[in-house]
Amino acid sequence: MKMEVENTKQQERSVEERYTQWKSLVPVLYDWLANHNLVWPSLSCRWGPVIEQATYKNRQRLYLSEQTDGTVPNTLVIANCEIVKPRVAAAEHISQFNEESRSPFVKKFKTILHPGEVNRIRELPQNSNIVATHTDSPDVLIWDIESQPNRQATLGNPVSRPDLILTGHKDNAEFALAMSPTEPFVLSGGKDRFVILWSIQDHISTLATDPGSAKSSKAGGIKTSKGDGSDDSPSSSPSIQARGTFQGHENTVEDVQFCPSSAQEFCSVGDDSCLILWDARSGFTPAVKVEKAHDADLHCVDWNPHDVNLILTGSADNSVRMFDRRNLTSGPVHIFAGHSEAVLCVQWSPDSSSVFGSSAEDGILNMWDHKLIGQQDNPNGLFFRHAGHRDKVVDFHFNSSDPWTIVSVSDDCESTNGGGTLQIWRMLDLLYKPEDEALADLEKYKSHLLSCST
Repeated sequence: MKMEVENTKQQERSVEERYTQWKSLVPVLYDWLANHNLVWPSLSCRWGPVIEQATYKNRQRLYLSEQTDGTVPNTLVIANCEIVKPRVAAAEHISQFNEESRSPFVKKFKTILHPGEVNRIRELPQNSNIVATHTDSPDVLIWDIESQPNRQATLGNPVSRPDLILTGHKDNAEFALAMSPTEPFVLSGGKDRFVILWSIQDHISTLATDPGSAKSSKAGGIKTSKGDGSDDSPSSSPSIQARGTFQGHENTVEDVQFCPSSAQEFCSVGDDSCLILWDARSGFTPAVKVEKAHDADLHCVDWNPHDVNLILTGSADNSVRMFDRRNLTSGPVHIFAGHSEAVLCVQWSPDSSSVFGSSAEDGILNMWDHKLIGQQDNPNGLFFRHAGHRDKVVDFHFNSSDPWTIVSVSDDCESTNGGGTLQIWRMLDLLYKPEDEALADLEKYKSHLLSCST
């Protein structure tokens, strides 16, 4: 017992030392950084639509959640986020933040009282005001952010009513959730070992009384009879049944992802260590199954939006693996070893076909470029480590509207006995630009830099 306590204290010291060192380097590593203390942990964070553009900054929706202890309701939070444009923030400004305070750049816009904690949030590409959430239940909940009323998170208040419920799971579906980029299709996986596919367009029957219903449905819109909170029982929400139930996993499905070019093709990973590719056009059994994709449970998967042959997986074995779908049975193309604990989230960059991020229970969010593999000064492709979190980084999301801007969130319960940390950051572009471009850029500022040094 004494040895365990000593080890814990040593780990806490090393985390604090790493964090202190990171904070001292913020002005030279980042173009912009906002640190936002969360009273309650958030297990998911996602960018929504840009709602206002100005000279020096843009305003954009940000979706996150509050996972409470039951003294107040669990919530789905819609925030307005001010995103400072590149080369605008002063170096001293981005490094002068207080870990315990909230960022002036992040402001709550609307609160939805969620039936159960929010484990996963995904936005619909065809209509970014529509989001899906997973909680500890078999259902997928669909919300129209704009039409939902703002609610007070007070104990005893009835929960908000989802705009639509997707049914079909036989057991809790807690984390595996995805939306198709090509059609308003939703994908989910759960403890029942099923992967289930829905189309929000199947909700068209309830829109029949509205002359513009077909148009709104195709855009991924949802029309509901009530949204004023007058009947807040989730069971009173309209529901739709699945297009297909896919069976092939032998344990809980942990993550799912659509092929970027087809709503009929998708992949899934689970606690059976398998990566499975599916094609809805050819039935409900696996198209390709990789039996031992990792040496432990698989937590996450992502499909490259620029090169549909490349798929990433992250696992409890601390590694990220890259597979080529043309040759899956030969094993991974590359294994990325840069985390010391379980990998929780992987995502390809929307701005560069070879760049991706991975976050883990070690509190690090790594940035990789697989084109750099084998280069003398970068043998494994790792080119940036975001060490601003002091506990497990449970989710992050690249901003497709603001290149290289990332939101990341950590669950700080183990390190601070509660709460979480939300960070919005953009690394200095000199860190990822080709060397000749970076040098040319620096040349422009040479006279200014020289005057500063004197």
